[in-house]
Amino acid sequence: QVQLVESGGGLVQAGGSLRLSCAASGSFFMINDIGWYRQAPGKQRELVAVISRGGGTNYAESVKGRFTISRDNARNTVYLQMNSLKPEDTAAYYCYARVRVAVTISENDYWGQGTQVTVSS
Repeated sequence: QVQLVESGGGLVQAGGSLRLSCAASGSFFMINDIGWYRQAPGKQRELVAVISRGGGTNYAESVKGRFTISRDNARNTVYLQMNSLKPEDTAAYYCYARVRVAVTISENDYWGQGTQVTVSS
C-alpha cells in the first residue's frame, strides 16, 4: 500500500508564500508522475502542477510564474513552492502520485488526505 502525507498548508495573507510537501511511503517499485491538485468549495478538483520522474513539469495557467514544483526521488517527496499567493488560491490541496507498486503490475493513482491553504485579502 502507498501512503501520501501532505504538510505545509496554512493561513497566509495575499502576496505571501507557502511551501507544501508530500512524502510517499509504503511498498512500491517506482513513482512516475507526482504532483498537486486543488479543490475550492463548490468547485471541481483541478490540476495545479505535476512533475514527471524525469523532471518534466506541467502547470495550470493560473499558477504559472508563481508556483514551482520540484521533487526529490531519493526521498520520494514532492514540493510545491507557492509565491505571490492570491485569495483565489484558497483551496484544499491534494497530493497525487501515479505509482507502479511492482515491475509486473500496472500503475495506479494515489491521493493524499489534503492540506488546506487559505489566502486572506
